[in-house]
Amino acid sequence: MLALRPNCECCDRDLPPESRDAMICSFECTFCADCATGVLAGACPNCGGELVRRPVRPAGKLTRFPASAERVVKAGGCAPALS
Repeated sequence: MLALRPNCECCDRDLPPESRDAMICSFECTFCADCATGVLAGACPNCGGELVRRPVRPAGKLTRFPASAERVVKAGGCAPALS
């Protein structure tokens, strides 16, 4: 099950579970759409994988399956993805 992390790892922007601006890689590294399409050019800076829109968990399921509260932020922001 997806963790639905609460923020962008680059700029620390809030990304609530219902956000359609959250982008993730296959390891669930999480970024806002602005960082993902801007400085990261669609690739995860941690693994080099593709960043795609994170699905939205139905509001009725969040009580039983809550989103993560753990914030992850890259020290110094983000550099372009690994090759």
